[in-house]
Formats: sequence, C-alpha cells, structure tokens
Amino acid sequence: MTSNPAHGLQAIGEAAIGRLEAVNSARERALAETRQVVRLCANSIRAIHRGEFDTARDLQSQAQEILDGLIGELESQPKIYWSGYVQDSQKEFAEACITLAIVEGTEMPDPGQLRVDDAVYLNGLAEAAGELRRHVLDSIRSGELSRAETMLGVMDDIYGLLVTVDYPDAVTSGLRRSTDMVRGVLERTRGDLTMSRQQRELTEALERAERIAGTDQ
Repeated sequence: MTSNPAHGLQAIGEAAIGRLEAVNSARERALAETRQVVRLCANSIRAIHRGEFDTARDLQSQAQEILDGLIGELESQPKIYWSGYVQDSQKEFAEACITLAIVEGTEMPDPGQLRVDDAVYLNGLAEAAGELRRHVLDSIRSGELSRAETMLGVMDDIYGLLVTVDYPDAVTSGLRRSTDMVRGVLERTRGDLTMSRQQRELTEALERAERIAGTDQ
C-alpha cells in the first residue's frame, strides 16, 4: 500500500503556523514595550536637564520594570530579543541612567547593574556624552564655568575609554561611529568652553581697568 505524501501535512502546517503566531505576538509586544521604554527614558533625560532628579529616577524605574519583564517574555524568542529594537531601548535606558549619575554626582552604574549587554552599555555611554554637552552649555549660560570644566573632563574620560575599544562593529554594535560622534561633540564643547573662558577673562580685565581708571581720577 502506497503511503500518501500529504499524510500529516495539515498537522505540520498548523504547528508551523502556531510557532509563527507566537513569534509575531512576541514581536508586537516587544515593539510596543520598547517604544514605551524609549519615551520614558527621553522624559527622564529632560527631567535631568531641569534638575528634577527624583522624577528622572522614577521614570527610569518604570523603564527598568518594563525591560525586565520584556527580557523574561523573550527568553523563548531569541530572534526577537536580538532583532535590534530591544537593544536600542536598552541603550536609551543606559544613556538615561548614566547621564543621571554623572550630572547628580552619584556612583556610575555598570552593565551588570543595568542588566544590559556590554556593547549596549558602551553605546549608551557615548550617547550620554552628547547629553553632557547640553549640560556644559547650560552651565556656561548660568556662569558656572567650573561646573562646565568638570563635565568636560568627564566627557574627555568617556572618549578616552571608548577609543580603546577596538573590535569589529559586529561585536560592538557600531560603537566606532558612536565614538566618532563623541570626539566631534567633545571638540565643539571644548571650543565653546574655551571661548567662554576667554570672554570672562576679557570682561574681568576690562572691569579691573575701569576700577583702576576710576581711582586715578
């Protein structure tokens, strides 16, 4: 008796469709939750620049909770976990946490504490350097040049670390581009701070000259 080649085909198809449905459902959840994480982290960074550190921490806690749940959900779906957008949301989270620690002056979190991959962390560190530029400019505008100098030093330290990471982009998730970005941001910020310092020195010199001229009259 000849067996039917199509025997069991329906069961095979239904099983394959069931697995694809599980992958698609995981993908849809991951997309929605990572978008929410990115929004929370963006709002956290805005709060940091306003000096609202408690608000920033609360938003980061919400983002951490979502990410922790998402990682648990995707344990059986590595294809979705490593698709890119999950790592992008983790990078935004790392950026927000690192920026808060630097600006607030607290201990820097490491990849293990943030529960993110090393490459994700380093790219988040690079993005945090960009946020520090804004903090430096805000400090310059408020006349806090000493604070600006301190933040520029941190930016320099970040670049000094990133430039030593010499691995292929496939390993570091494109860190080389992020490092090049940090270099450009660092040089522009150094130039802005140098100009502001020179302007202050000139202003102080003019004020001293005016005082001396006033006493001679």
